[in-house]
Order: sequence, then C-alpha cells, then structure tokens
Amino acid sequence: MNKFFKIVALVLIIALITAPAAIAVSMFGSRGDEVTAIQRKLSERGYYSAGIDGIFGTATKNAVVNFQKDNALTPDGIAGPNTLSALGIDSANSYNSADYQLLARLISAEARGESYMGQVAVGAVVLNRISHPSFPDTLAGVIYQKGAFSCIADGQFDEPVSDSAYSAARDALNGMDPSGGAIYYFNPNTATNSWIWSRPHIVTIGNHRFCA
Repeated sequence: MNKFFKIVALVLIIALITAPAAIAVSMFGSRGDEVTAIQRKLSERGYYSAGIDGIFGTATKNAVVNFQKDNALTPDGIAGPNTLSALGIDSANSYNSADYQLLARLISAEARGESYMGQVAVGAVVLNRISHPSFPDTLAGVIYQKGAFSCIADGQFDEPVSDSAYSAARDALNGMDPSGGAIYYFNPNTATNSWIWSRPHIVTIGNHRFCA
C-alpha cells in the first residue's frame, strides 16, 4: 500500500472513530406515542394490520421495511427522520447523540440498581422538566442545574454507564414515561429534605417516589 492510500485509510478510520453515533428515532423495542403514530399511519396505508399498541415489535418493523421498500428508502426497519417524513409524521425528538449520551449517564448514575422501568422513569423526569416553566429548557441545562441531581456532586456521574441506561435513555427520548409526568423523584429511605415530601405523589417504582 503506497503512502497516499495509507493516509486515506487513516483518515477514514479516524472519521469512523470520532463520528457521533446516530440515534434511531423509533426502532425495534421502542415504545411510546411516536410508535403509536407510526403504527396508525402504516395501518392507514395498508402496511400494518396488528394492534395499535405503541410497541415497536416484529409486526411494526416488518411494516416499516415494506413501506421503506415502496418509497425508495433504506429498508432497515428503523423509523428515522426520512421514514417519518414520508409517513407524514413530524418527529418531536430533536435530541442529538450528545443528549442521548448525557441522559444515559445521568440515568446510570441516579438509578443504577433500579428496575428497567425505574431507570426509564428517571430519564422521563429529566425530559418532563425541560417542558416545565420552573426548569431550564435544555437537557444539559436540566441535568447540570445546580443542586438538581446528587450524582453530579458525589462523583457517581463519572462512573461507567450501564448498558441498560442506554436503552432506558432511548425509550425515554422516544416518549416512554413510567413516572406519569413527574418532575421530581426521591428515595424516601434516604431523603433528608422535608420539602420534597410535600410534592404530590404520582407513583413509586422501586426505591424512588415520583412526584408532581
């Protein structure tokens, strides 16, 4: 291999290593309102005949693949921006790869050891705060808001991210919200702030009490 091709190969390798990972908007395993919208649109077009349940399973994936084939789209079974646009769906998911990584890190640090639904619920609380007037309107702003999450101060935020946290972040970003719209959560066994107990209780998942 001559010098020119060695340089080209090196550039390609660096690009692959440093390129941000793409986030599928909705894919196999996803749940939420966007999946429901996808199923409804596919059903209207005759591609999907199973139940409209908001769960991106095999039937939904196969329907997406067939729709993609008929519309000159990459038939990968992933409902990314181009597929959503072709279906006439405006994606509400404007989060990028950095947001995804950040949310997964927060979930891992705050909910390590919790059930999967408990992890998704923690992610949902972060996203619920973004649209609430009492909190910053960006994901990073919510996570790094002073005093908002103890893991930022105690070093847990810098620990390795668990695989389940990545999946939980994806599902939260895709609209899953086991917290029921909560904007607060706390562990009643360790909470020392009396004010947090005054927040209206919505649901308890594992060791966390989720509140409005």
